[in-house]
Amino acid sequence: MKKISDLRIETGGITQEELANALEVTQASVSRWEKDQLRINGENLIKLALYFDVSVDAILGIEDQITKD
Repeated sequence: MKKISDLRIETGGITQEELANALEVTQASVSRWEKDQLRINGENLIKLALYFDVSVDAILGIEDQITKD
């Protein structure tokens, strides 16, 4: 899985709190996703893909390329 923390850094270093606000989840959820302590549900997986402009497959580590062409 592409690390959410890596995606945050690649998009200008947004904070967990900023990402949480954008996705309408708690900062604790983002932290737990990054630590693989909490599974990302389908709805939030789609929100992450749209937010970072990557495919769901990229976030799940199914494809090598993390940005959409």
